[in-house]
Order: sequence, then structure tokens, then C-alpha cells
Amino acid sequence: MESLIRLLILGVLVGIVVSLGSALFHLSRGNESDSRKMARALTIRITLSLVLFALLIIAWYMGLISPHTMQPARSP
Repeated sequence: MESLIRLLILGVLVGIVVSLGSALFHLSRGNESDSRKMARALTIRITLSLVLFALLIIAWYMGLISPHTMQPARSP
């Protein structure tokens, strides 16, 4: 189950990066239709970011993931 959650998180992160790349591509072209495509790509990025946040909160609540604790440095 943990590997499925990790794959989902990784997939959403890849989707966010692809959406940002698409928005950058449409920004550099500069047509009016590209402006709409850029806005759509950024909307998708925001949606994917919210989905990722919700997925992380749900996985943490269900105990599928847990935060790390920092270990203090040992003195010699």
C-alpha cells in the first residue's frame, strides 16, 4: 500500500512539473490562443497541487506515511 501511495504522489508531482512546462511553452509563444492554453495549464497545476496536498493529509491521517524526526548529532 505504501508503494501505491508513493507512486501516486510521484505521479502527481510529475503532472505538476509537466503542467508548468506546458504553461512556460505557451507563455513563450505569445498568441492569444496560447494565452488561454497557458491559463488552462496553470489551472491544472493548481488543481494538481490541491490534490497532492489532500492526498498527503489523507495518507498521513490513515497512517500510510509518517514524518521523519531529526536525530541529534552525536558528540565524539
